[in-house]
Amino acid sequence: MGAQWPPRARPLLGVCALLSLAAAALLGHVLLHQLAVVPRGLCGCARVPEETYRACQQGAHSPGPQSRPGAAPTQCDVPPNSRFDCAPDKAITQGECEARGCCYAPVGRPGGSRMGPPWCFFPPSYPSYRLGNLTATDTGYTASLTRAAPTFFPKDILTLRLDVLLETESRLHFTIRDPASRRYEVPLETPRVRGRAPSTLYSVEFSEDPFGVVVRRQLDGRVLLDTAVAPLFFADQFLQLSTALPSQHVAGLAEHLGPLLLSTNWTKVTLWNRDVAPTPDVNLYGSHPFYLALEDGGLAHGVFLLNSNAMDEVLQPSPALSWSPAQPRDVYVFLGPEPKSVVQQYLEVIGRPFMPPYWALGFHLCRWGYPSTAVTRQVVENMTRAHFPLDVQWNDLDYMDARRDFTFNQDGFGDFPAMVHELHQGGRRYVMIVDPAISSSGPSGSYRPYDEGLRRGVFITNETGQPLIGKGWAGATAFPDFNPEALDWWQDMVAEFHAQVPFDGMWIDMNEPSNFVKGSVDGCPDNELENPPYVPGVVGGSLRAATICASSRQFLSTHYNLHNLYGLTEASASHRALVKVRGTRPFVISRSTFAGHGQYAGHWTGDVWSSWEQLSSSVPETLLFNLLGVPLVGADVCGFLGNTSEELCVRWTQLGAFYPFMRNHNDLHSLPQEPYRFSETAQQAMRKALGLRYALLPHLYTLFHGAHTRGDTVARPLFLEFPEDPRTWPVDRQLLWGEALLITPVLEAGKVEVTGYFPAGTWYDLQTVPVEALGSLPPPPLAPLKPAIHSEGQWVTLPAPLDTINLHLRAGHIIPLQGPGLTTTESRKQPMALAVALTSSGEARGELFWDDGESLGVLERGAYTQLVFLARNNTVVNDLVHVSSEGAALQLRRVTLLGVASAPKQVLANGVPVSNFTYSPDTQTLDIPVSLTMGQQFLISWS
Repeated sequence: MGAQWPPRARPLLGVCALLSLAAAALLGHVLLHQLAVVPRGLCGCARVPEETYRACQQGAHSPGPQSRPGAAPTQCDVPPNSRFDCAPDKAITQGECEARGCCYAPVGRPGGSRMGPPWCFFPPSYPSYRLGNLTATDTGYTASLTRAAPTFFPKDILTLRLDVLLETESRLHFTIRDPASRRYEVPLETPRVRGRAPSTLYSVEFSEDPFGVVVRRQLDGRVLLDTAVAPLFFADQFLQLSTALPSQHVAGLAEHLGPLLLSTNWTKVTLWNRDVAPTPDVNLYGSHPFYLALEDGGLAHGVFLLNSNAMDEVLQPSPALSWSPAQPRDVYVFLGPEPKSVVQQYLEVIGRPFMPPYWALGFHLCRWGYPSTAVTRQVVENMTRAHFPLDVQWNDLDYMDARRDFTFNQDGFGDFPAMVHELHQGGRRYVMIVDPAISSSGPSGSYRPYDEGLRRGVFITNETGQPLIGKGWAGATAFPDFNPEALDWWQDMVAEFHAQVPFDGMWIDMNEPSNFVKGSVDGCPDNELENPPYVPGVVGGSLRAATICASSRQFLSTHYNLHNLYGLTEASASHRALVKVRGTRPFVISRSTFAGHGQYAGHWTGDVWSSWEQLSSSVPETLLFNLLGVPLVGADVCGFLGNTSEELCVRWTQLGAFYPFMRNHNDLHSLPQEPYRFSETAQQAMRKALGLRYALLPHLYTLFHGAHTRGDTVARPLFLEFPEDPRTWPVDRQLLWGEALLITPVLEAGKVEVTGYFPAGTWYDLQTVPVEALGSLPPPPLAPLKPAIHSEGQWVTLPAPLDTINLHLRAGHIIPLQGPGLTTTESRKQPMALAVALTSSGEARGELFWDDGESLGVLERGAYTQLVFLARNNTVVNDLVHVSSEGAALQLRRVTLLGVASAPKQVLANGVPVSNFTYSPDTQTLDIPVSLTMGQQFLISWS
């Protein structure tokens, strides 16, 4: 076999003695992708990291015995931070470790925990798969992978097939499969690409022994992916795949609670969707096995392991990442090279976000504890009387009859349909909770959703073929399997209930799925699915904890394989049902998520506590889900569990005004927290924040159009916009809306100032624009205003009294604003304004997308207006990209220019002098009242 090399020391030096020129010619595409196959031990010890040079020399000149299970290794000189866990399945003794052919050194914590290096780890010479029969194909390459002897994991697959697909210039896709068995594959539709795509962004290289795929960036030669750093394991219920990372700056691997950038200091992230209040270091509601890695110089790449099984993802300081799922399928590598491009490329595979209805961006209000329509009506009336915007009223479980889906109780909700009609008449919408678990108690024929579901065979079954029965809010419950038959059943149930109560959207909760007993009321069978050889670090210690049996049977496979997809399938079914039933754009908010969820629904971050810590952590959570293609996201404003304080609720409302999805919601056992419950001082601060949100809704809606059509993010981490400034990388207590708006919230108690990072450029305090009077003429006089921040890339301390959230507009951008209203039905009728933030050269650009706010197919039918606004040479003009009856008649009443160096002598609007403009020399703000139509060409100039 030749000499044994430490994985990190393996040099990749071109063809390196394996490929003859004839073979290279046969591969055809070798030059474009710089293919190299490197047999370990044939190429010397050049270019080896210093930390592994000695091991390299030892391997090259003194091969020694092969390490294999049962033979103690001889090469254990591996730095602690570069050790890969040889006992991920359990804690083992030194004797057991060495019996596996692994090294034992008690440093840090045992068992590969996130607290430190593993005590039992692979030696450099540990046998892995060997690459053979590498062949060029029309789409990339194929090869066989063979292992000479089994490992310590049961049911090893000794022969595998590798397929490498060169799909686009910026996307590589490879699969590792068992060629002898048809195994479960994630039923996620992904692009099918015919033919190989040449690329100048990356090269592909292969290590022969041990097998590894290496992806290298062409620009700088940086290795982005190297799967030969640790042995590959592929057993019937266990895969272990590792890769080196080019940097320690990694985001993704969701859902977790914590910073946006994950620590590579032995951090374990477990993916197994779970009903649990957000807590650090535990598996939460969603599973997204995708990461984005930032590289020195501002480049970035991403990797997506398409897997729906329970999985651990371990980050270590070398830096490296190991995945430990049960059923592998596909690995996608996205080459960027900008972080923005990585996200867009990821969404090309999993699907871009749906376009929400306009009303969904307004303020939503809910509480578990509105026991009747009378109380719910009173809440809406109180909001109106206190002059708070409210677009969508919600109800929690209170409305249901015996907490059963698609029912309402006659005691408190006898006039439920009438209440919803009243909301509609007032320009508002209505959403209620729906759980997936369907009550199975009661006599036959007493509950149509269960009886009809039983007749159609839509429920997940146990090993005897009977519906698996768990326990939920409604008592004994069955769980729909959202298979093809169940899609029609679900649609029928939605339609029948909608015929009684004309609701506007669905809030799908408890869909991990959550179960109040372990597995089922009858327990779970004792088999390999319930007790696999490797159980990831799930809360509760078993796969059945707080959910249903892993061996439950579904249409596509077992729940063992499909668990993490459950919320996604319910979201898709609910999206589909609302389209069919209402005929307008659907609105679905879901707790459980998986990759691709954003195509169908938004997400709220679950049962957060009313605490400053959870207020603060909601910022990285919001940013994270935008990177994952779920931009319609937010935390429960003021918190869900526990009692909020007035100050916390004010600060949370201010931040919540800049969640893409904004809902105030809290628990039955906590004090009510509707905005009108607090002092007048607090109410004024909340009104101001909500007024800002409603004024900015045209801009927010335009950002969602960019997410839907291009795969942009809505709420955006600073590093996505300023990747070349490494000081932006860890910033996750501020957020951007798109490219233009920087939000710096107060996230700590008792603070009246806040420090935020301002990337290089000029930033204007947006509250210099009098948004509270957008529709009034003449404009009100401007109060003393804050000067612009001219930053070289620095931290700035800002005043932040209780009534203020700092909001800054970036020079070079134009945003549309609209007069606020108490509903979007009102605000959409208001005149508009433009805030124009000029660069030092006097330029800026912006965009507006507008349609009727809820119809389907507006892009296909051309029923929309899209405008681009341009400022240059002392003019502002609009470019009519597309104009239809929707939006053509919008009125423009004000243009506020920020960064005008001197007072103009004359201002013209379409050649007509404007006499009542105002100018502030202190803040260089020019405010111009106009009377123009947005959908007609205009030109505003000053001199």
